[in-house]
Amino acid sequence: MPETRAPRQRRFLVCEPRHFDVQYAINPWMHPDVRVDLDLARNQWQTLIGAYRAHGHTVESVEPVAGLPDMVFAANSALVLEGRVFGSLFHAEQRRPESTAYDTWFKAAGFDVHRPESVCEGEGDLVPVGRHVLAGTGFRTTWQAHREVQEFFGVPVITLQLVDPYFYHLDTALFVLDDDTVAYYPDAFSPGSREVLARLYPNAVLATREDALAFGLNSVSDGLHVFISPTATALADRLADRGYVPVPVDLSEFHKAGGGIKCCTQEIR
Repeated sequence: MPETRAPRQRRFLVCEPRHFDVQYAINPWMHPDVRVDLDLARNQWQTLIGAYRAHGHTVESVEPVAGLPDMVFAANSALVLEGRVFGSLFHAEQRRPESTAYDTWFKAAGFDVHRPESVCEGEGDLVPVGRHVLAGTGFRTTWQAHREVQEFFGVPVITLQLVDPYFYHLDTALFVLDDDTVAYYPDAFSPGSREVLARLYPNAVLATREDALAFGLNSVSDGLHVFISPTATALADRLADRGYVPVPVDLSEFHKAGGGIKCCTQEIR
């Protein structure tokens, strides 16, 4: 029998894809010769925002900035815990101005913002689960930033080594279902990191490579509802078997830039 689960209301920060495009290549998904259908991208993004609000979540927006085509990927801008903001320092020079735009929003909203000294890409590689923060490294965020995060928040940070360039951020290989459970694709991680995850989360939902390549792990859960790519059907079935309710949302146009549902969603805790 599936477990009984309850959703928790969330507060999300997003950025309209007004200037979304693929103008450079900083991950294996990006090919600047591939055309982006901006009208489709806007419609898909609006569907995601509508789904969040229909399920009782608060959604706020930061104003997009011309010339920053990846600013739509709000998750990369920061990690927010207990009202404290640990900002970003992007690996790619093209994305570094995004940090200033998001810092401006957070400060106007009354938050103090800590800007990291080491390369760090926010919730792309920093995933709070219960009392821990899981922290990815290998392609973007450095392990030195993990130490900064632990010192700033005073919470245990667990480093996980990513090894597959298609899963260049932790949030493409793992997502949080609730305070005790995650879903992840084991082969995205080094052998030692797989062991760590198995010890920490023996009841995790494991995804196949097909699930992961469909951006099924770039999902958002409120503890009951899981906003998930509609093509990650096997993973959705596993989640339903465990008592979660999949909410399919198609963000396929954003896959051209290596992003999906979670990439477009920053959570303000």
